[in-house]
Amino acid sequence: MPGSANSPAIAELRARIARLEGDGARGRDVLPFGVPALDRKLPGGGLALGCLHEVAGGGNGAMDSAAAACFAAGIAARVPGQVLWCVAMQDLFAPGLEQAGLPPGRVIFVEACDDKSVLACMEEGLRHGGLGAVVGEVARLPMVASRRLHLAAKESGTIGIALRRWRRQSEASDFGQPTAAMTRWRISALPSAPLPVPGLGRPRWLVELIRSRAGESFETELEACDGTGHLGLPAGLADGSVAAAGGRHRAAG
Repeated sequence: MPGSANSPAIAELRARIARLEGDGARGRDVLPFGVPALDRKLPGGGLALGCLHEVAGGGNGAMDSAAAACFAAGIAARVPGQVLWCVAMQDLFAPGLEQAGLPPGRVIFVEACDDKSVLACMEEGLRHGGLGAVVGEVARLPMVASRRLHLAAKESGTIGIALRRWRRQSEASDFGQPTAAMTRWRISALPSAPLPVPGLGRPRWLVELIRSRAGESFETELEACDGTGHLGLPAGLADGSVAAAGGRHRAAG
C-alpha cells in the first residue's frame, strides 16, 4: 500500500520493537544524512547515535575498504568531538579521511595488533563518554563482542562504527553473520560522472543499507562525502526511483 511505510501504526510498531531490543531514549537521537530518500528508511529519520553500526566495502573494496572508510569518516565528521580510530592494519590514509571531512587534528589513531585488541580499544573508547565517535577496523565481529560495544555506546551516547575489513575475499562471508549492530551498510565505488572538460568528477558510491533494526533495507547511488562529510544526490538521479528526494541534497549534520 503506497505510503504505508510512514503510517502511524508502522511508526508505533518500530518504536515498540526498539524498546523490546533495549534501544530506549538514546536510540531516538539521530544524525540525518540529509538525503530524504535515505533518511526515510531509518527509524527517527537518521542514523541512531549512542549505538553500534557496521560498514563494509563491496566487491574488491572488501579488502581495502577505501569507500567504506570514507563513508564512516563522513559520519564521524558530522558528530562533534574527537574521534577514536582503531586499526590492526597500519595503512590508513589520513588525507583520504580529510577529504571526507575528518581532518587529522580530530582523530586519535590507535594501532592494535589484532581484532581482539581493536575490539577492546573500541569498547574502552565507547565507555569513556568524552568522544564524538569510535571507529574500529575488524575482520570478525562476534555477537558477544558486538553486544558489548552496543551496550557501551548506549551508556555513553557515543556512536560506534565497526568498519569490517578482510585480508582475503573469501573471509567477507562473515559479514552476513548476526551482530547487535543497529544498521549494516555496504559501500561500493562507482565510476564518477563524466565532466564536460578533462578531469575527474566527484566520486560516486553504491550505498546499500542491508539491515536496519525496525527499519527497511535500501540502496541508492550517491555522490561520495565532500569536505564537510556530506553525501550528495547525483543530479541525474533526481527523477525516477528517488524523485521524492527532490534533487541534490546535503546532510544537516
